[in-house]
Amino acid sequence: ARTQGVPTMNTVINMKTPEVVAPSISSSAMVVEFNASVWTARKKDHKASAEVTSSNGADKGVANVFKKILGDNDELDAVQKFVGLTRNKHTSMTMPWSDSGSRLLTTAQYFNYHQEMTSRQQTFNDLVDTFLRVYPLLIAGAQAKIGGLWRPNEYPTLDQVRHKFAFRIAYDELPDGGNTGDWRLDLPHEAMESVRNNSANNHQLRLKGAMDSVWHRLHDNLTTLARQLDVNDKGKGNRLYDTVFDRAVELTEMLGTCNVTGDSQMEAMRRQLEEALHGTNVDQFKKSPTFREETRNKLTKAIASLPSLDM
Repeated sequence: ARTQGVPTMNTVINMKTPEVVAPSISSSAMVVEFNASVWTARKKDHKASAEVTSSNGADKGVANVFKKILGDNDELDAVQKFVGLTRNKHTSMTMPWSDSGSRLLTTAQYFNYHQEMTSRQQTFNDLVDTFLRVYPLLIAGAQAKIGGLWRPNEYPTLDQVRHKFAFRIAYDELPDGGNTGDWRLDLPHEAMESVRNNSANNHQLRLKGAMDSVWHRLHDNLTTLARQLDVNDKGKGNRLYDTVFDRAVELTEMLGTCNVTGDSQMEAMRRQLEEALHGTNVDQFKKSPTFREETRNKLTKAIASLPSLDM
């Protein structure tokens, strides 16, 4: 059942009660989808494409010319880049769940995720509004930027452009095995048992994939951080990046919030990394080669104790 008192945003709720018996994490996790649409302001120029093909003696359709009908502009670029960063943030705070793009979000992580994404939705809206305010001016200056590629009928109205932008987050309950809907009543007993077993197996595989993704992220991050903490014979270390260290701290926290199966190995790793990284910062490592080496040794031991996942 969904956690009581949790606000939702574009939430689709499945009211059917699943009967499949599988690893039950529906009370500690949910499914979330993030989708954003952004106008590219790019169009294929059929005339220019035909000219390029003909001038090079090539077959029809070999070459296509795509143009930015507004030329380069910072306002639209800002929206597009922000959406890319938001997708990365969405991915970093969730775990993979299905091929459709749905991701697993734990209830322990929900409030941080919801606050982060709600804030980003407001920023997205602000960036879009900024672009829309200058859109008429961009149309006026477009001809000078793209010259002979300019076509007056290729520019949508302001209202049409506004509807090309969207920011959507949808939360859904996590079924206890994946079976929903009255279609179950139409299947004979033997077929239903087969479907139940298949659903339960798929549920277990998805859950394992979600947890394995955390281990893989952690392995990649710790390996990079340990390499950056390495100290050579002259007492000098490799360049250490704040982003790599901050990600290690974030992943350590995720070992707690994403441990929906109560994995004792994951909890032990969280404690091990917390002991190694708690209270530390990049400046400390830069100032003390000894402290840097001690921390690197702790991380190396942690990496060695990670589960084997064909890494």
